[in-house]
Amino acid sequence: MRRDLAWKSMGLVVAGLLVGVGCSSALGQNLPAKKPQPTPEKVIAEHIAALNACDWNRMMAQYDDDVEFMSKDGGIVKGRKAIGEMFKKALQPPSGGGQCGMKLIPEHTVVVGGTVNVVWRVEAPFFAAPYRGSEAFETRNGLLVVQVTTWDPAAIKMKK
Repeated sequence: MRRDLAWKSMGLVVAGLLVGVGCSSALGQNLPAKKPQPTPEKVIAEHIAALNACDWNRMMAQYDDDVEFMSKDGGIVKGRKAIGEMFKKALQPPSGGGQCGMKLIPEHTVVVGGTVNVVWRVEAPFFAAPYRGSEAFETRNGLLVVQVTTWDPAAIKMKK
């Protein structure tokens, strides 16, 4: 139930949040190897790039095993496997129930220690207007360990 709440808050993705030039279906795939980045800023830059490319493998390489994803309505998704399932849905094209084709554009970033806070806008050809929100990304050892989002799919204005 909590995972469903977080999924609904997240929409079909944070993010994100996403440009789909060749959305890869991650269904049935194992989790990719983790790929730590050298700084918190680079972790988030890679996260956003993977999201915008609809690249599930690249996206999941940024999450540590004990990651927690927290949505604005109090939903929590815990663990890399559960996050992977959530993003399998999000990184599909709109016709498949996902949001591949969106582009997350950072507008303001503040880094405090291992936490990267981002105010962003998301644009998509299927949105009637850009959507704005924010994320807090906590990193540890070059990987994401906590992600807090304001993503609210009910607030997105879709083209009719």
